[in-house]
Amino acid sequence: MAVAPHFLASRAAIDVLKEGGDAIEAMVAAAATIAMVYPHMTGLGGDAFWLIHEPGQEPVGIDACGGAAARANLSFYAGRGLDTIPVRGPLAANTVAGTVSGWECALALSKRRWNGRMPLSRLFAEAIRYGEQGVPVTGSQMRSTRTKQAELESQPGFREHFLMDGETPQEGSLFFQAKMAATLRHLARAGLDDFYRGELAQTIAADLAACGSPLALADLNGYRAELTQPLALEHSLGTLYNLPPPTQGAVSLMILGILDRMGLNQMEPDSADYVHCVVEATKQAFIVRDAYITDPRDMRIDAQDCLKPEFLNPLAKAITLDQALPWGNGRGPGDTVWMGVVDGQGRAVSFIQSIYHEFGSGMVLEQSGLNWQNRGCSFSLQEGALNELKPGRKPFHTLNPALARLHDGRVMVYGTMGGDGQPQTQAAVFTRAMVYGQGLQQAVNAPRWLLGRTWGRPSDSLKLEARFSGEVVESLRRRGHQIEILQDFDEAMGHAGAIVWHPGGALEGASDPRSDGGVASF
Repeated sequence: MAVAPHFLASRAAIDVLKEGGDAIEAMVAAAATIAMVYPHMTGLGGDAFWLIHEPGQEPVGIDACGGAAARANLSFYAGRGLDTIPVRGPLAANTVAGTVSGWECALALSKRRWNGRMPLSRLFAEAIRYGEQGVPVTGSQMRSTRTKQAELESQPGFREHFLMDGETPQEGSLFFQAKMAATLRHLARAGLDDFYRGELAQTIAADLAACGSPLALADLNGYRAELTQPLALEHSLGTLYNLPPPTQGAVSLMILGILDRMGLNQMEPDSADYVHCVVEATKQAFIVRDAYITDPRDMRIDAQDCLKPEFLNPLAKAITLDQALPWGNGRGPGDTVWMGVVDGQGRAVSFIQSIYHEFGSGMVLEQSGLNWQNRGCSFSLQEGALNELKPGRKPFHTLNPALARLHDGRVMVYGTMGGDGQPQTQAAVFTRAMVYGQGLQQAVNAPRWLLGRTWGRPSDSLKLEARFSGEVVESLRRRGHQIEILQDFDEAMGHAGAIVWHPGGALEGASDPRSDGGVASF
């Protein structure tokens, strides 16, 4: 089974599984495909994180987050009269894109552990076909392009790559990425390492320099994704996993750890009490995040310690049912795709891939067609700040893929896109499905909320989909929440997905109706 926010990516993964590929190989196929069919959300010019499960083994993570360029330091931006890093353009493209190295690291693990054998030419086949022959533009891509066109069309390559005759591509029209298809063909021949240390690396570096980015060939040459040990939370239902910093995986686990101490099973699902408790647990976890989470080499605490009972107990006790903690401190937007795959042997992948804001830096490289991320705009130019810009430093990531191994033998992979909303939606999907026993699709479909900022929504209010009852809305207002009502199924709530493997081999999957995704299986 595979789930992705665009159904063609799910299908690409399933086709690989049908041909005997494993979960990692299927995910690489899905990752390449979604870069072609959902280009406003993700691409090869961004970062990625993997969480991989094998029955009988401890899960393993992959950190495919690139660091800041050697030239990217405070004086570099001060010399250009800047006290903040631009959100778009070449100066926002200041970190190495780690995604492709993450694919290489994952495929090496597949070959070593699972006898993975599929060639890159097969894994990239659907993506190349969609790039060369075109793919219908989704409503999501059309809306994002229309909304951001004025801001981005002056960026190098954006107009030529993302517009059609200078206009927003219309939903259903064919969108082509011939240069990206050629880049994938080249990588299939030369190997994925060529992105960082080969002919492709040289063209990437030349194009970045021509645009004015501080990234250089030496930055690409020095990068490799790395295996990492996931964080683990001991929950009453099982062990929950997520990735360590620079991701906010600790935040997602802290929220669920706090809620596990608050007697959710005594509350009505989707009631005001339930939403209030999750929102307040989110605030407690965000306070810790904003004080400590950064590049793991610069962390002042161990993220795993944040998941211990002695750390979580006081946070749970600080929450009251009748009063909301004041808030207004979001991290900002993020554009991302989460995807999940489980193969016939129960091996599972929870995967997330991103270019940060929609269309990343907005800059598209001339020779390769790569849309480069703007993840590094999240760095601070204030000396001594938690996320201070330093050469080689990894930026803070809202990205975090989740996985749960339950005491009853079930395994769940789940996740979403959406900045501050990622840990909140993870909490909603997990608690609805596992604490309340809702069907997985019901858990994803049910009305959602979001505290803080996310894709397309810069305000720090508590946003509720309009399907919540008036009684719930008013109860939350009385407790002090600043409420903003969104559409019934609002894309700002993210593109969630999940797969549950049941003992005996049955699979249950869910895709978000707020996306263009789907669940594929056989």
